[in-house]
Amino acid sequence: MPATFPDEKTSPGFSKSRRDVMAERRSKMTHQEIRQNFLAFFKERGHTIVPSSSLLPNDPSVLFTTAGMQQFKPYYTGEADPIKDFGALNTTSIQKSMRTSDIDEVGDERHLTFFEMMGNFSFGGYFKEKAIQFAHEFITKEMGLKIDYITVFEGESGVPADEESEKIWKSIDPKIEVKKFGRADNFWGPTGDQGPCGPTTEIYIDGIEIWNIVFNQYFQHSDKTLEQLKTPGIDTGMGLERLVMVSQNVPTIFETDLFTPLLKPLPLELDSRQRRIISDHLRAAVFLLSDSIAPSNKDQGYVLRRLLRRVLTIEHQLKLSPQVFENVLLSVIENFGAFYPNLVEHKNDIINAYFAESAKFKKTLAQGLKELERIAEIDAPAAFKLYESFGLPFEVVKDIAGEKAKNLTREAFDEEFKKHQEKSRAGSERKFGGHGLLLDTGELKAANEEEVKIVTRLHTATHLLHAALRKVLGADVKQAGSDITAERLRFDFSFPRKLTPEEIKQVEDTVNEAVKQDVIVTKEELSYEDALKTGALSFFKLKYPPKVNVYSVGDFSKELCGGPHVTHSGEIGQFKIKKEEAVSAGVRRIRAVVDPE
Repeated sequence: MPATFPDEKTSPGFSKSRRDVMAERRSKMTHQEIRQNFLAFFKERGHTIVPSSSLLPNDPSVLFTTAGMQQFKPYYTGEADPIKDFGALNTTSIQKSMRTSDIDEVGDERHLTFFEMMGNFSFGGYFKEKAIQFAHEFITKEMGLKIDYITVFEGESGVPADEESEKIWKSIDPKIEVKKFGRADNFWGPTGDQGPCGPTTEIYIDGIEIWNIVFNQYFQHSDKTLEQLKTPGIDTGMGLERLVMVSQNVPTIFETDLFTPLLKPLPLELDSRQRRIISDHLRAAVFLLSDSIAPSNKDQGYVLRRLLRRVLTIEHQLKLSPQVFENVLLSVIENFGAFYPNLVEHKNDIINAYFAESAKFKKTLAQGLKELERIAEIDAPAAFKLYESFGLPFEVVKDIAGEKAKNLTREAFDEEFKKHQEKSRAGSERKFGGHGLLLDTGELKAANEEEVKIVTRLHTATHLLHAALRKVLGADVKQAGSDITAERLRFDFSFPRKLTPEEIKQVEDTVNEAVKQDVIVTKEELSYEDALKTGALSFFKLKYPPKVNVYSVGDFSKELCGGPHVTHSGEIGQFKIKKEEAVSAGVRRIRAVVDPE
């Protein structure tokens, strides 16, 4: 039976209003219960629950997954079929997300690096009316919260005002306050350099934006022009941390049960800023490590290294026991493991990777801090030298140097970093003859001649892997992206489910059989149209020139590619799949290595 509430104005001795009782109930809801309520609410309304995709997106234009809709981009544009993949036009998810723009601000009451986005999505199943009705019902009835006001798009730059959304809100609640803003506030751009976008309506509670509902009516091209989508869609995002905060009625996100277990192992003598930095950075590190991101000086690994080295510097300065931060890492795994079981599965790997980075950093940290103390004023060149020589990230230098670094800015430091990269790139071009294998350039990454040999073997191995996947899983498998370093290859491909251990073994054996046959790798230059007629595979996201190179590995594999490749398959070595996982809806990812025989 649903609970009933007597009228507080007429019931003798009644001391609690209905709102008080609802607030008390809400404050007792854990973040796990809020998650379950959200997903169950939308499942009951015809949405398929889709697991979070990886923090490593298959979109090369972005460093991390930053929003729930990223894994669904192909469904808005018609490149993928939601009925085939989900059995419905509507989905819901809670997406782990990462943004790096606010790293310098972490330590205050609200900024985070890692966060979670709750969302419901529709690819032609419903549009504005139902999206607004769902949001209003979940917030006011399921969660028992009061909406302060909502915002809508007032129209700007040739895009008309969203009068329809305002009418829908007023039909649901005639007294609701509506505020109107332009493109800077109420028009959501695409994730990456192009993609679906449109006007938004936002829900505010306790003065905080809780839920952003995007009406994907347009496709924004890389030149910023807008094209009307054939089928408009819904993309919503609600920050879990903010919802938990207003639901549990606490003043900051760090006082929710998302963070209190993480803060508990920390010594009381740490100030609030240090406690927030540690809990945020170690939480983010756990999730990055669980997605097989390793600390490095490149791309996502560089961000992870910055986070870890910032907290390791605090540990060194305050002479904390290494056990303290290990306990925080374990608390993250325990607190989030029920919803993200891969954290528990990879617990030992996460802890070991953390201590490996700690040991590496501690060798030079003390020297770096001594050098930092010696410098009278730290400008961008000095800060970059501290990073280059001792591995001290910008945040560490800024935190420790205090007044000596008061004029040091992130922009100036990044400019120094950029200058260094350009010098390295120029050096690589001279060293390798400008044949395309430059530092941090696209799919292949190699820093020296030895690494060039390794990535060449791995690159040819991706051709064999692609062919093997199609032989084992069917011809519907298509490449969705790849990334190759001297440590491993990463290959993304379209497939709707997890591979079985038997299928992984079969793919691995198929590749190794092609390696064992030691067949010749040949190259043929053809027109793009003629190349496709030969049956050569292409990567659908790339734009090919009129003339292309077709590489064949015997009769086993034939693909359009820019190279480089080994001369015969036996050079590749023993192929080993290390991990198979989901990267987004309908896209899987394989990580593999090769060992020379």
